[in-house]
Amino acid sequence: MLFDVYGDTAVFQWVGWVIVFVGLILINEFARRTKAGGIVCFLVIPAILTIYFIAISVSAAAGAQWALDNPTYTDMNSWFHYAKLYAATIGCIGFMALKYRWGKIGKSHWFKAFPFVIVAINILIAVVSDFESAVRAFGTTWVSTEGVTLYGGWHNVFNGIAGILNIFCMTGWWGIYVSKKKQDMLWPDMTWVFIIAYDLWNFCYTYNCLPTHSWYCGLALLLAPTVANALWNKGGWIQNRAYTLAIWCMFCQVVPMFANDSIFAVNSVNNPSINLVVSIIALLANIAALAYIAYRAKKLGVNPYTHEVFTGTRDFVKAMSRREDAGNDTVA
Repeated sequence: MLFDVYGDTAVFQWVGWVIVFVGLILINEFARRTKAGGIVCFLVIPAILTIYFIAISVSAAAGAQWALDNPTYTDMNSWFHYAKLYAATIGCIGFMALKYRWGKIGKSHWFKAFPFVIVAINILIAVVSDFESAVRAFGTTWVSTEGVTLYGGWHNVFNGIAGILNIFCMTGWWGIYVSKKKQDMLWPDMTWVFIIAYDLWNFCYTYNCLPTHSWYCGLALLLAPTVANALWNKGGWIQNRAYTLAIWCMFCQVVPMFANDSIFAVNSVNNPSINLVVSIIALLANIAALAYIAYRAKKLGVNPYTHEVFTGTRDFVKAMSRREDAGNDTVA
């Protein structure tokens, strides 16, 4: 078993998971369907929270007890959580600039590479965190600034490598489009090949380095954008992922008690042997994905980063049919 989900609180833990999963999907729909929804979620709320975070930090430095006892200060003070929150939020703003064509930057061709750059940065943040555990406590444990016990070892190294490979699994960097209703920024070449490799890698990261949050951010948070992409928002996975990630990070930064100390809290078994197995699976999945991308690129005779390599596949064609200037594409 990967998680400690049993006993008297099991029902609440499953209910909590469903609440997070459904809640993320619903808020994502609110944010993507209207310009106002996106502005509220990724400009207004982050601005308010930034003032709140600064107030906590300044007050804690001054010795104010309310700040020193604040859960945001005690439970969410690591560099990783703030880096992830703001990197994800910047991604959301950039994606809105592209789909609404805000200003010169939103209309420019070169800015179509922004999704690749910001996703690569987000992946590297987690890769650095994985390697941090390996360096700090290879073969043993260390306690983070948030009081979480973490194991360091080969599982961190393998998954860190998987994350680096995952960056190279992003293809068709310039193939960014806008959906017909301008609800979505589409990246059609980001098909199930990348999504599965990413989900396995990211789940493993949360399992290695966020054992108190992995039940939610390693399962519910990853499945929410994947399900949306599979059922009704084909080609919009990366936007779904950025939106749900930013929403979850904001929630956890303010209400960490939900995942840490409440009746809904769930811990992974935090066993280095299990971590190693999960990491090997993630690494093999990313090796396989990269090999398949190389095969597709060679078959089509294209550079997989400057050109799209999944042209003609079912998911690619469905995503392209949603773009605002869609023609008569057919499945090859």
